[in-house]
Amino acid sequence: MSIEVIKPGALSTFQDLGRTGYQHLGIPVNGVMDERAHRLANALVGNLPQSATLEITLMGPVLKFHHEAVIAISGADLGARIEGEPLALDQVAVVAAGSELSFGKRSAGLRAYLAVRGGFAVDAAMGSASTYTRGGYGGHAGRPLKKGDLLETGPYVQSSKLARLAQVAKSLSSAFDDAVALPPDAPIRVIPGREWTYFSSHARQALEAVPYRISPQSDRMGYRLEGEKLELTEPREVVSEAVSFGSIQVPADGQPIILMADRQTTGGYPKIGHVCAVDLPRLAQKMPGETIRLKVVDLGTAQRLMLSQERSFAALEQHCRTST
Repeated sequence: MSIEVIKPGALSTFQDLGRTGYQHLGIPVNGVMDERAHRLANALVGNLPQSATLEITLMGPVLKFHHEAVIAISGADLGARIEGEPLALDQVAVVAAGSELSFGKRSAGLRAYLAVRGGFAVDAAMGSASTYTRGGYGGHAGRPLKKGDLLETGPYVQSSKLARLAQVAKSLSSAFDDAVALPPDAPIRVIPGREWTYFSSHARQALEAVPYRISPQSDRMGYRLEGEKLELTEPREVVSEAVSFGSIQVPADGQPIILMADRQTTGGYPKIGHVCAVDLPRLAQKMPGETIRLKVVDLGTAQRLMLSQERSFAALEQHCRTST
């Protein structure tokens, strides 16, 4: 089964849950920017969470399906259409052989995730299908899609239960706790970092008190923020150590950088905080030029939020698999 790329879009790459176990060799984890949308799309078509999805950024591709397929799109609303007919987010759709999936005007968010029932047949590099464009490996030839590419999918197993997935999709809004499903303009929650006390009281207050603009020099590696300068109480030497998705580093200019999916494996800048894992998908849907606010919460709160989301996902993914 194959899908032909008629137009590639702005940045369309295959991603999964990441390339773990190689950070000690300097190999980045990579993976999806919005794990929640990735897992939702996979669940709706009956795939496992680790199946690769197509991460579509801002301007979507035009894809021609040479065989019938069952798909779902989650995340950003980038105006998806099948043969000109609008396709709603978080819905299961059957694409007839010969039909085209296209994208139009962006309405909300930055990244959409396309899942195909049976998964995309993408060769793994170090155990992951995630594309790392700087390294030139993973995904489809280690690069974003381009015109003329043929994308292979796994075996398509027809199911008489697909209609039940529509009911599952309608209940998505109640699948997550109110604490997780926040409005788009809600603050991004963070916990204090290892070097929290190294920063002045003014800096710690400013982190929450003032908005920050996402710089145009932001990408999958990191979001550079522009706003109040965050100063240390005194010059400090920080030993380089492992960093994670959501670490908030503060270089010498005092402008924080939030590390994202394609982050480096180690860093030596002081870390004032870490974005709560449950809010990383919300951050990943923010565009350069947009303004965000941060809110400090304690570790217990962050853990409760994540456990709540995982319980919801476990129930949703089990329901979807048994419905297909």
